[in-house]
Amino acid sequence: MEVTERTVRRDVARLRDIGYGVESDPGRLGGYRLGESTRPLPLVLDDEEAFAVAVALREAAQTRVLGDDQAALSALLKLRRLLPRRMAALLEAMDGAVEHTSRAGGQPLSTRLLAELANACRRGERLRMTYRDMQGQETERKVDPHRLVFTGHRWYLVAHDVGRDAWRTFRADRVLATESTGQVVRLDDPPEAARLVARALTSDYPVYATIRLPVPADEAMRRIPATSGVHTPDGPGATIVELGGRDIGSLADRLVGLGVPLQVLSPDAVRDAVHDRALALARQNSP
Repeated sequence: MEVTERTVRRDVARLRDIGYGVESDPGRLGGYRLGESTRPLPLVLDDEEAFAVAVALREAAQTRVLGDDQAALSALLKLRRLLPRRMAALLEAMDGAVEHTSRAGGQPLSTRLLAELANACRRGERLRMTYRDMQGQETERKVDPHRLVFTGHRWYLVAHDVGRDAWRTFRADRVLATESTGQVVRLDDPPEAARLVARALTSDYPVYATIRLPVPADEAMRRIPATSGVHTPDGPGATIVELGGRDIGSLADRLVGLGVPLQVLSPDAVRDAVHDRALALARQNSP
């Protein structure tokens, strides 16, 4: 490699100083090899990586996506002290230029609880869970966790409710306490977690429509978020979406506002309302 033995020894000493476990074998056929480290290794990030992590931590701290236990803010403050001056200045510029709107309320969600739920999903371990429903009633549940789903402003736990023998979605900020039973369970034919949450979030509308968008599923989700509709791919270039609204008029207005030559599959009342709005718009813009 066109370096001297002295350079190799100096580099190995430097690696050992910063925590890498470098082992050596003496003799003619000996050499160096990486072994286990004796302490946590340093995190080496380039400028763009460090800035991306700082922005993500800033977003987590300001939007409370991880709750109010200050973990994200504490990590952000530590990282900012390590950023180069130019990157710290850029982050300060963002602090002065970016604002967040208020989000729907809920109980603070601690990162500790979120980690417990995630670990239970990973281990497939049944939990005893104290849960407060939307009426404020507290119940004790036994659940078999499956997945955590983040909708953009809330976390949901998708789990099999043992007592009710049904799949349920639970708002994570309404989980008051969890206790492991130590029982590992096998989930037979679990549902698609994101779809189950989407159906739960869109199940309270008085009016529904099924439409066909001539765009792939990823673009359809950008136009209609997963929290507002249930998406089903219809070939490589189209997506079927079921979504709800307060009434026929407001739902038709929303569909026209998508700016896509969509097709309303059902019901007829929503299709007629979209047709009438499209004709009115055409008449107002005719030469």
